[in-house]
Amino acid sequence: MDKLQKFELMNKIVRELEDLQNSQTALIEKIGKIEVDNMNGLNDSYLEKNLGTMHGKIAENLDTIIEIFSHFESKRDDYAQKNSAALAAAEAAAAIEAAS
Repeated sequence: MDKLQKFELMNKIVRELEDLQNSQTALIEKIGKIEVDNMNGLNDSYLEKNLGTMHGKIAENLDTIIEIFSHFESKRDDYAQKNSAALAAAEAAAAIEAAS
């Protein structure tokens, strides 16, 4: 795998981690809405217990995803900085090849 391919793969992983982070955030928001609905009328103890547990687990997962995302984004940025000349040359060569 050349430097440009590796960098593109790193960008793809960063995008996927960001998507995963957004998905976990959406799950937390949905669970929160169900918890509020339950508190506003049903007061079902089973829902309260299990939704609270699920909310906590997903929040822990989100914290882990944020940590991984931050670490890998820094790693990708460091890679781009250390290989900027090679990446620029490979992108230029790819653009020339695509134009011909």
